[in-house]
Amino acid sequence: MEENSIDLLALILKGGPVMILLLALSVISLAIIIIKVIQFYKSDLHNVKKLDEAINLIENNKIPNAKKLLNSIYHPASKIILVTLDSQKLSDTDKENKISIEGEKELRNLEFLLKPLEVISNIAPLLGLLGTVIGMITAFSKLEESGSKVDPAILAGGIWEALLTTAFGLVVAIPALAAFYWLDGKVDNAREDMRHAAIKTNIILKSK
Repeated sequence: MEENSIDLLALILKGGPVMILLLALSVISLAIIIIKVIQFYKSDLHNVKKLDEAINLIENNKIPNAKKLLNSIYHPASKIILVTLDSQKLSDTDKENKISIEGEKELRNLEFLLKPLEVISNIAPLLGLLGTVIGMITAFSKLEESGSKVDPAILAGGIWEALLTTAFGLVVAIPALAAFYWLDGKVDNAREDMRHAAIKTNIILKSK
């Protein structure tokens, strides 16, 4: 176990400063993914049954009960329904503005840290490529310094060390990009849930 750790550290050091930077980005991306998964789980994005229960209560004119239930739900759509209920006495324009402001606030909260994750997934391969180019330049520079005494091992060693950064850049980028699309999809689903909740609530209230 100890030897594997030493080998991994040796590989990182062979990759140079770019490899260390990529390692830092991998830690940051992992932290973001963990934070967002916990946030989305606590927001109950996977469960909209309680929202349907609240809408049924509104449909049956049990507004106080609906509000009590909505205040216990963490899904962002619950906030939209509450704002819709509380803004019925406002004009249509003011009501739409109030709902829109609350919706944007909830979406900003869900999208928080997703942009940095996307940036990491985009720049990690480029940093890996940069590290490889720098490594190749160094390898050929050493080859030139050796003059007529060309040792293929110098070139081969320099090339594989240079390619480490490209490989590590992809290792960092692929999970980060996959996580970004998955989390972004969750945000899109929540956006639709919020929109549908506002429409349903408005239709019910206008029909009474």
